[in-house]
Amino acid sequence: MPAEWTPHARTWMAFPTANTTFATGPELEAARLAWARVANTIVRYEPVTVLVHPGDPLDALDGRVETVEVPLDDAWLRDTGPTFTRADDGTAVAVDWVFNGWGAQSWAAWEKDARLAGHVAGLAGVPVVSSPLTQEGGGFHVDGAGTVLLTDTVQLDPDRNPGWSRAQVEAEVHARLGTSKAIWLPRGLTADYGEFGTRGHVDIVAAFTAPGRVVVHAQPDPGHPDHEVSRETAEILRQATDARGERLDVVELRAPTVTEADGELVDYSYVNHYVANGVVVLCAFDDPRDAEAAAVLKRAYPGRDVVLVDARDIFRFGGGVHCVTQQQPL
Repeated sequence: MPAEWTPHARTWMAFPTANTTFATGPELEAARLAWARVANTIVRYEPVTVLVHPGDPLDALDGRVETVEVPLDDAWLRDTGPTFTRADDGTAVAVDWVFNGWGAQSWAAWEKDARLAGHVAGLAGVPVVSSPLTQEGGGFHVDGAGTVLLTDTVQLDPDRNPGWSRAQVEAEVHARLGTSKAIWLPRGLTADYGEFGTRGHVDIVAAFTAPGRVVVHAQPDPGHPDHEVSRETAEILRQATDARGERLDVVELRAPTVTEADGELVDYSYVNHYVANGVVVLCAFDDPRDAEAAAVLKRAYPGRDVVLVDARDIFRFGGGVHCVTQQQPL
Protein backbone atom coordinates (compact mmCIF):
# COMPACT_ATOMS: atom_id res chain seq x y z
CA MET A 1 0.00 0.00 0.00
CA PRO A 2 1.55 3.32 -1.01
CA ALA A 3 1.87 5.87 1.77
CA GLU A 4 -0.85 8.49 1.86
CA TRP A 5 1.59 11.27 0.98
CA THR A 6 2.51 9.72 -2.38
CA PRO A 7 0.77 11.20 -5.47
CA HIS A 8 -2.96 10.54 -5.85
CA ALA A 9 -5.12 9.95 -8.89
CA ARG A 10 -8.12 11.15 -6.89
CA THR A 11 -9.93 11.18 -3.56
CA TRP A 12 -13.12 9.19 -2.97
CA MET A 13 -15.82 10.20 -0.49
CA ALA A 14 -19.45 9.38 0.31
CA PHE A 15 -22.10 12.01 1.07
CA PRO A 16 -24.27 11.79 4.23
CA THR A 17 -27.72 10.33 3.71
CA ALA A 18 -30.59 9.97 6.17
CA ASN A 19 -29.80 7.22 8.70
CA THR A 20 -29.33 6.60 12.42
CA THR A 21 -26.03 8.48 12.47
CA PHE A 22 -27.27 11.70 10.91
CA ALA A 23 -31.02 11.42 11.55
CA THR A 24 -32.85 14.03 9.47
CA GLY A 25 -33.41 17.77 9.33
CA PRO A 26 -30.80 20.07 10.90
CA GLU A 27 -28.35 17.31 11.83
CA LEU A 28 -28.31 15.87 8.32
CA GLU A 29 -27.87 19.33 6.83
CA ALA A 30 -24.97 20.03 9.21
CA ALA A 31 -23.34 16.74 8.21
CA ARG A 32 -23.66 17.49 4.50
CA LEU A 33 -22.13 20.94 4.95
CA ALA A 34 -19.25 19.46 6.97
CA TRP A 35 -18.49 16.76 4.38
CA ALA A 36 -18.80 19.31 1.59
CA ARG A 37 -16.20 21.56 3.23
CA VAL A 38 -13.73 18.68 3.03
CA ALA A 39 -14.55 17.77 -0.59
CA ASN A 40 -14.52 21.41 -1.69
CA THR A 41 -11.09 21.90 -0.13
CA ILE A 42 -9.52 18.80 -1.67
CA VAL A 43 -10.89 19.44 -5.16
CA ARG A 44 -8.71 22.55 -5.37
CA TYR A 45 -5.71 20.18 -5.37
CA GLU A 46 -6.84 16.90 -6.96
CA PRO A 47 -9.92 15.25 -8.49
CA VAL A 48 -12.65 14.23 -6.02
CA THR A 49 -15.48 11.77 -6.61
CA VAL A 50 -18.33 11.71 -4.10
CA LEU A 51 -20.79 8.83 -3.90
CA VAL A 52 -24.31 10.15 -3.35
CA HIS A 53 -27.42 8.23 -2.36
CA PRO A 54 -29.97 8.48 -5.20
CA GLY A 55 -32.08 11.61 -4.90
CA ASP A 56 -30.01 13.33 -2.22
CA PRO A 57 -29.27 17.05 -2.81
CA LEU A 58 -25.84 18.20 -4.00
CA ASP A 59 -26.14 21.96 -3.45
CA ALA A 60 -23.27 22.16 -0.94
CA LEU A 61 -20.70 20.56 -3.26
CA ASP A 62 -18.35 22.57 -5.47
CA GLY A 63 -19.21 22.13 -9.14
CA ARG A 64 -15.76 20.63 -9.76
CA VAL A 65 -16.56 17.66 -7.51
CA GLU A 66 -17.65 14.62 -9.51
CA THR A 67 -20.66 12.74 -8.16
CA VAL A 68 -21.96 9.22 -8.73
CA GLU A 69 -25.31 7.96 -7.48
CA VAL A 70 -24.85 4.80 -5.40
CA PRO A 71 -27.12 3.36 -2.67
CA LEU A 72 -25.54 4.18 0.71
CA ASP A 73 -26.04 3.29 4.35
CA ASP A 74 -23.51 5.74 5.83
CA ALA A 75 -20.77 8.15 4.78
CA TRP A 76 -17.41 6.97 6.16
CA LEU A 77 -15.67 5.92 2.96
CA ARG A 78 -12.28 5.42 4.64
CA ASP A 79 -13.97 2.47 6.33
CA THR A 80 -16.38 1.20 3.69
CA GLY A 81 -14.43 1.86 0.49
CA PRO A 82 -11.54 -0.18 -0.88
CA THR A 83 -7.91 0.09 0.15
CA PHE A 84 -5.88 0.83 -2.98
CA THR A 85 -2.58 -1.06 -3.21
CA ARG A 86 -0.07 -2.07 -5.87
CA ALA A 87 0.88 -5.55 -7.03
CA ASP A 88 4.54 -6.53 -7.46
CA ASP A 89 4.38 -5.48 -11.12
CA GLY A 90 3.11 -2.02 -10.16
CA THR A 91 -0.49 -2.50 -11.28
CA ALA A 92 -3.25 -1.17 -9.02
CA VAL A 93 -5.27 -3.53 -6.83
CA ALA A 94 -8.24 -2.71 -4.58
CA VAL A 95 -8.54 -4.66 -1.32
CA ASP A 96 -12.11 -5.36 -0.21
CA TRP A 97 -12.06 -6.03 3.53
CA VAL A 98 -15.14 -7.50 5.21
CA PHE A 99 -17.24 -4.65 6.62
CA ASN A 100 -19.82 -5.38 9.33
CA GLY A 101 -20.71 -2.00 10.78
CA TRP A 102 -17.70 -1.53 13.08
CA GLY A 103 -18.24 -4.83 14.85
CA ALA A 104 -21.98 -5.28 14.18
CA GLN A 105 -22.95 -2.33 16.33
CA SER A 106 -26.65 -2.13 17.16
CA TRP A 107 -27.26 1.20 15.42
CA ALA A 108 -25.30 0.41 12.25
CA ALA A 109 -26.67 -0.66 8.87
CA TRP A 110 -24.21 -2.05 6.35
CA GLU A 111 -25.97 -4.10 3.68
CA LYS A 112 -25.30 -1.42 1.02
CA ASP A 113 -21.98 -0.19 2.39
CA ALA A 114 -20.55 -3.73 2.46
CA ARG A 115 -20.69 -3.64 -1.35
CA LEU A 116 -19.07 -0.21 -1.78
CA ALA A 117 -15.47 -1.39 -2.04
CA GLY A 118 -16.24 -3.45 -5.12
CA HIS A 119 -18.36 -0.68 -6.58
CA VAL A 120 -15.65 1.98 -6.14
CA ALA A 121 -13.03 -0.36 -7.56
CA GLY A 122 -15.23 -0.87 -10.60
CA LEU A 123 -15.65 2.87 -11.09
CA ALA A 124 -11.87 3.27 -10.76
CA GLY A 125 -11.22 0.42 -13.21
CA VAL A 126 -9.13 -1.46 -10.65
CA PRO A 127 -9.35 -5.24 -9.99
CA VAL A 128 -10.53 -6.37 -6.56
CA VAL A 129 -8.97 -8.78 -4.12
CA SER A 130 -11.29 -9.85 -1.30
CA SER A 131 -9.96 -10.40 2.20
CA PRO A 132 -11.59 -12.56 4.90
CA LEU A 133 -10.43 -10.06 7.57
CA THR A 134 -13.06 -7.73 9.02
CA GLN A 135 -11.61 -4.28 9.48
CA GLU A 136 -11.93 -0.72 8.25
CA GLY A 137 -9.53 1.67 6.56
CA GLY A 138 -9.36 3.85 9.67
CA GLY A 139 -8.19 0.86 11.68
CA PHE A 140 -4.66 0.77 10.23
CA HIS A 141 -1.99 3.15 8.95
CA VAL A 142 1.08 2.41 6.81
CA ASP A 143 4.40 4.14 6.25
CA GLY A 144 4.76 2.87 2.68
CA ALA A 145 8.03 1.17 3.68
CA GLY A 146 6.77 -2.03 5.27
CA THR A 147 5.31 -0.93 8.62
CA VAL A 148 1.66 -0.90 9.68
CA LEU A 149 -0.05 0.36 12.86
CA LEU A 150 -2.90 -1.74 14.30
CA THR A 151 -4.94 -1.77 17.53
CA ASP A 152 -5.92 -4.73 19.67
CA THR A 153 -9.52 -3.55 20.03
CA VAL A 154 -10.15 -3.39 16.28
CA GLN A 155 -8.41 -6.28 14.54
CA LEU A 156 -8.81 -8.60 17.56
CA ASP A 157 -12.37 -7.48 18.31
CA PRO A 158 -14.47 -10.66 18.82
CA ASP A 159 -17.36 -8.93 17.03
CA ARG A 160 -15.12 -8.36 14.02
CA ASN A 161 -12.74 -11.31 13.87
CA PRO A 162 -13.76 -13.97 16.40
CA GLY A 163 -11.05 -16.53 16.98
CA TRP A 164 -8.33 -14.68 15.05
CA SER A 165 -4.90 -14.48 16.66
CA ARG A 166 -2.40 -11.68 16.29
CA ALA A 167 -0.31 -13.90 14.05
CA GLN A 168 -3.27 -14.64 11.77
CA VAL A 169 -4.20 -10.95 11.55
CA GLU A 170 -0.63 -9.96 10.78
CA ALA A 171 -0.28 -12.60 8.07
CA GLU A 172 -3.44 -11.40 6.31
CA VAL A 173 -2.61 -7.69 6.70
CA HIS A 174 0.93 -8.20 5.40
CA ALA A 175 -0.34 -10.25 2.46
CA ARG A 176 -2.80 -7.53 1.42
CA LEU A 177 -0.80 -4.38 2.22
CA GLY A 178 2.72 -5.57 1.40
CA THR A 179 3.89 -4.79 4.93
CA SER A 180 6.24 -6.92 7.00
CA LYS A 181 6.16 -5.32 10.48
CA ALA A 182 3.07 -4.59 12.58
CA ILE A 183 3.16 -2.29 15.60
CA TRP A 184 0.21 -3.03 17.87
CA LEU A 185 -1.33 -0.35 20.07
CA PRO A 186 -3.57 -1.53 22.90
CA ARG A 187 -6.53 0.79 22.28
CA GLY A 188 -7.86 4.01 20.84
CA LEU A 189 -9.08 7.21 22.48
CA THR A 190 -11.68 6.96 25.23
CA ALA A 191 -14.58 8.66 23.42
CA ASP A 192 -14.13 6.27 20.49
CA TYR A 193 -15.75 3.60 22.66
CA GLY A 194 -18.98 5.60 22.97
CA GLU A 195 -22.27 4.91 21.19
CA PHE A 196 -21.11 5.87 17.69
CA GLY A 197 -17.44 5.05 18.15
CA THR A 198 -15.30 2.63 16.18
CA ARG A 199 -13.80 0.92 19.25
CA GLY A 200 -10.24 1.98 18.66
CA HIS A 201 -9.39 3.25 15.19
CA VAL A 202 -5.73 4.12 14.99
CA ASP A 203 -6.20 7.13 12.71
CA ILE A 204 -7.16 9.42 15.59
CA VAL A 205 -4.31 8.10 17.74
CA ALA A 206 -1.18 7.85 15.58
CA ALA A 207 -0.20 8.32 11.94
CA PHE A 208 3.00 8.05 9.95
CA THR A 209 4.10 11.26 8.23
CA ALA A 210 7.19 9.66 6.66
CA PRO A 211 9.06 6.35 7.02
CA GLY A 212 10.51 6.45 10.51
CA ARG A 213 8.37 9.34 11.74
CA VAL A 214 4.96 9.17 13.43
CA VAL A 215 2.68 11.80 14.94
CA VAL A 216 0.81 10.77 18.06
CA HIS A 217 -2.14 12.27 19.91
CA ALA A 218 -0.99 13.80 23.20
CA GLN A 219 -3.42 14.74 25.96
CA PRO A 220 -1.51 16.98 28.40
CA ASP A 221 -4.33 17.25 30.98
CA PRO A 222 -3.58 14.67 33.70
CA GLY A 223 -7.25 14.62 34.68
CA HIS A 224 -8.38 13.52 31.22
CA PRO A 225 -8.87 9.77 30.61
CA ASP A 226 -6.80 10.01 27.42
CA HIS A 227 -3.78 11.37 29.30
CA GLU A 228 -2.66 7.86 30.20
CA VAL A 229 -3.85 6.40 26.88
CA SER A 230 -1.74 8.84 24.87
CA ARG A 231 1.26 8.51 27.21
CA GLU A 232 1.22 4.72 26.80
CA THR A 233 0.79 5.00 23.03
CA ALA A 234 3.73 7.37 22.69
CA GLU A 235 5.93 5.14 24.84
CA ILE A 236 5.06 2.03 22.82
CA LEU A 237 5.94 3.86 19.61
CA ARG A 238 9.21 5.18 21.04
CA GLN A 239 10.26 1.66 21.99
CA ALA A 240 9.14 0.10 18.70
CA THR A 241 11.21 -0.45 15.59
CA ASP A 242 9.88 -0.26 12.05
CA ALA A 243 10.28 -2.73 9.17
CA ARG A 244 13.80 -1.39 8.58
CA GLY A 245 14.77 -2.11 12.19
CA GLU A 246 14.94 1.60 13.02
CA ARG A 247 13.51 3.39 16.05
CA LEU A 248 10.70 5.83 15.31
CA ASP A 249 10.85 9.59 15.63
CA VAL A 250 7.69 10.25 17.67
CA VAL A 251 6.19 13.73 17.32
CA GLU A 252 3.43 14.69 19.73
CA LEU A 253 0.36 16.58 18.53
CA ARG A 254 -1.23 18.16 21.59
CA ALA A 255 -4.98 17.60 21.81
CA PRO A 256 -7.35 20.55 21.50
CA THR A 257 -8.15 22.27 24.78
CA VAL A 258 -11.85 21.51 24.30
CA THR A 259 -12.63 18.12 25.83
CA GLU A 260 -16.45 18.08 25.86
CA ALA A 261 -19.31 19.03 23.55
CA ASP A 262 -22.95 19.04 24.65
CA GLY A 263 -21.88 17.42 27.92
CA GLU A 264 -20.20 14.47 26.18
CA LEU A 265 -16.51 13.59 26.11
CA VAL A 266 -15.02 14.17 22.63
CA ASP A 267 -12.07 12.57 20.86
CA TYR A 268 -11.04 15.65 18.89
CA SER A 269 -7.66 14.88 17.33
CA TYR A 270 -5.26 16.58 14.93
CA VAL A 271 -3.78 13.17 14.08
CA ASN A 272 -6.89 12.61 11.95
CA HIS A 273 -5.65 14.70 9.01
CA TYR A 274 -5.69 13.85 5.31
CA VAL A 275 -2.74 14.23 2.95
CA ALA A 276 -3.61 14.94 -0.69
CA ASN A 277 -1.65 16.32 -3.64
CA GLY A 278 -0.03 19.54 -2.44
CA VAL A 279 -2.16 19.86 0.69
CA VAL A 280 -2.73 18.61 4.23
CA VAL A 281 -6.38 18.92 5.23
CA LEU A 282 -6.30 19.37 8.98
CA CYS A 283 -9.19 19.07 11.41
CA ALA A 284 -9.92 22.42 13.08
CA PHE A 285 -11.94 22.95 16.24
CA ASP A 286 -11.90 26.76 16.73
CA ASP A 287 -9.33 25.98 19.40
CA PRO A 288 -6.12 27.73 20.53
CA ARG A 289 -4.13 24.64 19.54
CA ASP A 290 -5.34 24.61 15.92
CA ALA A 291 -2.45 26.85 14.85
CA GLU A 292 0.06 24.82 16.86
CA ALA A 293 -1.02 21.60 15.11
CA ALA A 294 -0.89 23.31 11.71
CA ALA A 295 2.71 24.38 12.39
CA VAL A 296 3.72 20.83 13.37
CA LEU A 297 2.19 19.35 10.23
CA LYS A 298 3.67 22.09 8.04
CA ARG A 299 7.09 20.92 9.22
CA ALA A 300 6.10 17.27 8.72
CA TYR A 301 4.97 17.82 5.12
CA PRO A 302 7.26 20.51 3.65
CA GLY A 303 6.06 22.01 0.39
CA ARG A 304 2.39 21.31 1.06
CA ASP A 305 -0.29 23.79 2.07
CA VAL A 306 -1.91 23.07 5.42
CA VAL A 307 -5.60 23.96 5.27
CA LEU A 308 -7.69 23.96 8.44
CA VAL A 309 -11.27 22.71 7.97
CA ASP A 310 -13.81 22.86 10.79
CA ALA A 311 -14.32 19.22 11.79
CA ARG A 312 -16.48 19.59 14.88
CA ASP A 313 -19.62 18.37 13.14
CA ILE A 314 -17.77 15.44 11.57
CA PHE A 315 -16.54 14.39 15.02
CA ARG A 316 -20.05 14.91 16.39
CA PHE A 317 -21.21 12.14 14.08
CA GLY A 318 -18.34 9.77 14.87
CA GLY A 319 -15.16 10.57 12.93
CA GLY A 320 -12.89 13.16 11.34
CA VAL A 321 -11.47 14.37 8.03
CA HIS A 322 -9.39 11.22 7.52
CA CYS A 323 -12.44 9.04 8.17
CA VAL A 324 -14.46 10.53 5.30
CA THR A 325 -11.74 10.34 2.65
CA GLN A 326 -10.01 7.53 0.77
CA GLN A 327 -7.05 8.04 -1.54
CA GLN A 328 -6.52 6.34 -4.89
CA PRO A 329 -2.78 6.47 -5.61
CA LEU A 330 -1.44 7.21 -9.08
